[in-house]
Amino acid sequence: MKWFKSESAAAWYFMLPGLLLISIFVFWPIIYGIPLSFTNYSVISETHNVGFANFAEAFRDRDFIISLLNSLTYVIVVPFIQIASILLAILVNRRLPGVKLFRTAYYIPVVTSMVAVALIWSWLLGNNGVVNYLLMKGGLISEQVSWLSDSRTALYVLMFITMWKGLGYYMMLYLAGLQGIPSDLYEAAKVDGAGSLRLIWSITIPLLRPHILFCSLISLMGAIRVFDEVYILTKGGPGTATLTSSLYIFQKGLEQFNFGYASALGLIVSVIIGALSIGVFVFNRKGGVNPY
Repeated sequence: MKWFKSESAAAWYFMLPGLLLISIFVFWPIIYGIPLSFTNYSVISETHNVGFANFAEAFRDRDFIISLLNSLTYVIVVPFIQIASILLAILVNRRLPGVKLFRTAYYIPVVTSMVAVALIWSWLLGNNGVVNYLLMKGGLISEQVSWLSDSRTALYVLMFITMWKGLGYYMMLYLAGLQGIPSDLYEAAKVDGAGSLRLIWSITIPLLRPHILFCSLISLMGAIRVFDEVYILTKGGPGTATLTSSLYIFQKGLEQFNFGYASALGLIVSVIIGALSIGVFVFNRKGGVNPY
């Protein structure tokens, strides 16, 4: 009876509503999706157990392979967004005039609806948009570029938009980490003659390792599962140039109602995310501030 009145029990009581929602909308679909991936389940036909046929079909599916490669290409965003976020966090961690306004300005895209972001960027990147106008005025291009309609540029433009939108979020996480690093370490290093770059490389980066691990993990998973930007701005086009794994799974499951095959594709993507996440864990297994 004592446990039910303890602080641990109180913590579980507060977490219970959230855990219940997660169990219903996250854990149960995952558990149900595993056996579903071994069937040909569809709302328009009879369900049969097909064994590993869905997985074999997935590796013969040209569009799925392309979507997977596009999603893995999207991972290129991860190191760039982490480096940029750390540098921004270091900048806004200083006592500068207007630094609070600067933090707010970089966080606004994080809380802005993806629909609004898509409308803004589609206007900026249109044939007669601001980007083409400025580049032509600067002599960098000689004719208008269809940034989102050209298969050579569309995917990289989407990657840039993803990076722009998430920059403020990771900046705030790293800022919280920076404020937990004791200032004595920097002062001692400065006395020994360390410059700004040495302080960042030898103190800031090692002590931010736990934050780098967390941010890299969620950024990695977000890059592979990217959906909103692609669906709103290009719908996977032109052709399959911006077709990502999440969008392809959505098309198979919710547009073509082939839920068994979509579950198998989702399981394959989950295994890939798990393998890459283990790599991130191994790379960032040491570091952080020692409280003792």
